[in-house]
Formats: sequence, structure tokens, C-alpha cells
Amino acid sequence: MESLGEKLKTAREKKGYTFEQVMKDTNIAQRYLEALESENFSQFPGEPYLLGFLRNYSEYLGLDSQELIGLYKSLKIQEQPVPVEQLLSREPAVTKKWIVPAAVAGAAILIGAVVLLTQRPAASAESKVHRAVTYNLDKGTLNKRLYRGDAVVLSLGTTKYRLELKSLGESASLTTPTEDVNLSLGQEKLLDLNGDGKPDVKIFVADLLKNEPTKGAMLRFELQTDTLASGSSSSDTSTAGSTIPSVSTAPAVGGVGNGGTDATATAAASPINPAPVILSSPNPYPFTLQASFKGYCMFRWESDRKNRDERYFRKSDVLTVQAQNGIRIWASNAGAVKFQVIGGGKTVDVEIGGPGEVVVTDLKWVKDDDGRFKLTTVRLD
Repeated sequence: MESLGEKLKTAREKKGYTFEQVMKDTNIAQRYLEALESENFSQFPGEPYLLGFLRNYSEYLGLDSQELIGLYKSLKIQEQPVPVEQLLSREPAVTKKWIVPAAVAGAAILIGAVVLLTQRPAASAESKVHRAVTYNLDKGTLNKRLYRGDAVVLSLGTTKYRLELKSLGESASLTTPTEDVNLSLGQEKLLDLNGDGKPDVKIFVADLLKNEPTKGAMLRFELQTDTLASGSSSSDTSTAGSTIPSVSTAPAVGGVGNGGTDATATAAASPINPAPVILSSPNPYPFTLQASFKGYCMFRWESDRKNRDERYFRKSDVLTVQAQNGIRIWASNAGAVKFQVIGGGKTVDVEIGGPGEVVVTDLKWVKDDDGRFKLTTVRLD
């Protein structure tokens, strides 16, 4: 009997399809297609994505998707370890003469364990203490979840500047060489570290749970273009969007120079290439996200930090989500979805990734230093 991977490979070769052709037709990245045929399931970011790609690929090849999903689940069951008690041979009933000594020995072991644990509480607590980590940044952007005591060392020319996360509560508090900074969720701050009158780094809080310091905070540190050009030996002038293929998916949040009514014009005109300004207003207002699916996609969404839902969508499906403050989006195939934001009498196209790309993105209102609010995308790791 053919295995799951052999069925897929045989069907593809029988039709004369190459991976490149399948990738183009299905929007599934080649590495995932190869992983399905080789049954290397560890390549997938999660089982929902794996099942979605498997269903898409099998139907594309004209195979029974339910049969192949059943084969996959059978493989997973076979990989489950057999309970130890089933591997042990059944021994004859223990004779009564061993029952009392065994009970005494067990009680002694239990008492000893309790005493040992009560005498070493400090060691146990110490093992849970987070050990501070220092990250280095000399160009581009750094996205990291930081915990209290973690630090980022910025290299500007031959000088290094240390920025440390001091505490987490209602906001994230950082100590810097020039000032102490307190930023709430969605806020950003430009810092001039070398005193030349120009901003050197932008700090943005992408994720923060209030008064839960053990969860850390997702912070983004973005060196500015002028700093890179003059302070780094590298000729790379990448900015916040350097790790993302489209300006619409740039994760950091930039300033709004002219009210931010035109996202494309704003991004193109600014030398530091900030994140797109989808909508701009003195105050945030409700908006609608419309997702039109061009192919198969496992899609999850969460509106205003509640009402999380997840579905598997097919070509021609349409989803409409409304929010007051923001929407978090998970997509197994960003290229299979066309996004539009509707609000304030406008309809704006939004891109969050390319074909076959698994992405997690926040679409939310953030406040600028000038007090205006803008709706933008924030890419999460």
C-alpha cells in the first residue's frame, strides 16, 4: 500500500507537474510541497496549516483529500509512544510477604522527597528567574520579545549605546543613555542618542500584556536610514521593511507627515520608509476588514482581543470582520487572500505577505507623537 507521500508524488509525476508549476497554481511554497511528499511534517508551523496544505494539494492532484488526511492521522497515531505499562510483561501477583516491606520503603522515599523539597525552596525559585539577554543591533531592525533586565546594544559608528528594559507593568520602561522611556502598547518613540539633532532609533511596542511581566513585551528597534548611511560601515540602507517583501507589510510604525491620507504616497515620500498609513484621524473609529480568498487558506482572526475564530477557506470565500481598535490575523498562505480595509468613507487595499508565506499581523490603531491616530499593520514574529 502506498504511503501518503508516495501517493502525492505518484499523482504529481503522472500528471507531469513540477514543483514550480504546483507552487504557482496553488500558492503553496515549494518547501511545504516537498515536505508533504517526503512526509517531513516538522517543516510546518502547525497542524492546521499542514492539514490545509494537504487538502489543497491532494484536491489539486485529483486525489481524495479525506483519504489522505486519514492517512496522515494514522501516521500520527503510529508515532505516539506506547504506554510503558503495555510494554511491561505482566508478573505474577506479589506475594503477601513483600507487601509490608514495600509499603514501608515507599513511605520512606516519599518522606525523604518532601524533606528535600522543603529544604531547597530557594534553589527552585532561582531556577525560574529569567537570565538577562543582551542583543546587538548595528543595522536595520530588531524584533524581540524582551523581559526585565534584557538589553539592546546599538552600534552607531564606533560608539555603542545600551538600552535596557527596566520594568513591565502598565507600560514598558526602558533606560537609555539620554532619558528614561515609558511606552504603552502601540506607542513609539524616536531617540537621538548621539546628540546630533537627528533621530537614531525608533522604539515601538508591538505586544504588551499589562501587569504581566512574566509574559515579556514584543519590542521593535529600528535604526533610521540617516544613521545607517553615516554611522555604519555597511552600504546596506535597509529600514524597518527590509525583512518584509512589500512596503505594505513593513512592521514598524512611522510618523505621519501630511495627515496620512495616502498610504502609498506617504511611504514613498519618506526617506525612512515607515509602515503604511492605512487610515488617519484625530481619534480612532470602527473599521471593517474584508478578506477575499483567492485560494485555500487556514485563517484565524481575533477582533479587539476577543471573539477569536478560525476557519479553513477556499477560493471565492469572503470574510468580513469589524473592529473598534484592532484585529490580529493569522494566515497559512498570505498570498491566497486579498485584504481591504473599509472605514471613514474609504476603501484601502492592504498586503501582509506573499504566496505560501505564513504570517501573523496586527491591524490596529496606534498613536503618534503628534497625538494623531493611524491605522497600520504591525508584523509579529
